Amino acid sequence: MTVYYQTNTWNGQPQYDENQIKIWKHIAEKKNWRIVQLPNGFYQTEYQELNNEDKWTDVTRRETLDGAEEAIDKTVEHYKKKVEFNKGPKVVKTFK
Repeated sequence: MTVYYQTNTWNGQPQYDENQIKIWKHIAEKKNWRIVQLPNGFYQTEYQELNNEDKWTDVTRRETLDGAEEAIDKTVEHYKKKVEFNKGPKVVKTFK
């Protein structure tokens, strides 16, 4: 069996356009989220669209209100990290 490896060069961070970064920043703010209760008793998390205050995008469904809020908190934290990491590498430790 012959295995072929494709060699790629890494040119640094992936580049995202400003619109994508604006969406991430918007999602990273908890004030742009809400929780609705569905007819089946589950709770659905939704975020408000960036340029349309009347439109909400559903993200997750959870059995409890606490579970839904925890999902929002984790998603907000995730997108905060994406915005931060988009700025480039972060030094976490140096040696002497």
